Amino acid sequence: MRIIPYKRIVESVERLCLDAAFELPKDVTRALLAAGRKEKSVTGRAALAAIGDNARIARRDCIPICQDTGIAVFFVDTGSGVFIRGGTLTDAINEGTRRGYAEGFLRSSMVSDPLYQRKNTFSNTPAVIHLTQSKGTSLRITLAPKGGGSENMSRLFMLKPAEGEAGVVDAAVQTVKMAGGNPCPPVIVGIGIGGTAETAMLLSKKALVRPLGRRNPDKRFAALERKILDKVNSTGVGPGGLGGTVTALAVHIEIFPCHIATLPVAVSLSCHAARHASVTL
Repeated sequence: MRIIPYKRIVESVERLCLDAAFELPKDVTRALLAAGRKEKSVTGRAALAAIGDNARIARRDCIPICQDTGIAVFFVDTGSGVFIRGGTLTDAINEGTRRGYAEGFLRSSMVSDPLYQRKNTFSNTPAVIHLTQSKGTSLRITLAPKGGGSENMSRLFMLKPAEGEAGVVDAAVQTVKMAGGNPCPPVIVGIGIGGTAETAMLLSKKALVRPLGRRNPDKRFAALERKILDKVNSTGVGPGGLGGTVTALAVHIEIFPCHIATLPVAVSLSCHAARHASVTL
């Protein structure tokens, strides 16, 4: 068994909040640079140049890449041999989030009552925490702040199994076309296939934090990722929704077994500020 102090988790999460808000991961930066070289539209190239300038200024001056610093969404994998001393994992993540958002002067966007009073919690908590357990004695925490503009464009499709690959392609392309400029393209398209309705949505979110350029290990789904990416980039939505040939930087698919009578397909979009940061304790 390995003991990890509560305080260490709090401090690590606090740091993640700042890192994710101020600096794009290197794979995203590289993809944006490549997009600038591929884009055929003059307006699209100008939009991509502005996006690049924005990211550089945010990194240099330690200011948010986007004013919407997002819902704090965490993917946590804890080893079965880990014991947290001094408190619970959920409390530690929420405390670290409160501290990080306060220290970085990051916008608090969470309301305590989703329907009626909608009063801001002024701490950007509670965080959304997805927990899995594996063998070992390590604790890996990934923060993927999710802005409201892209989150509002999420879609769930409960397809008939007979709709097959064509149904998945249509669902993804339809989602991107209907979203237009709302999710701040170029986007990353996360697709979850299988499980139940909620499983598919979670898979689509997890797909967004996969390193850009890393294909699904199954060759069939890797080919489907490329097919959907080509079709999405043929929609003409373009950078910023202003028209162009680069609407998406990548398409990532994650899968899970499902019931014989179902074919759940979820599509989540990430804006060009595909923010995420990880730490392993």
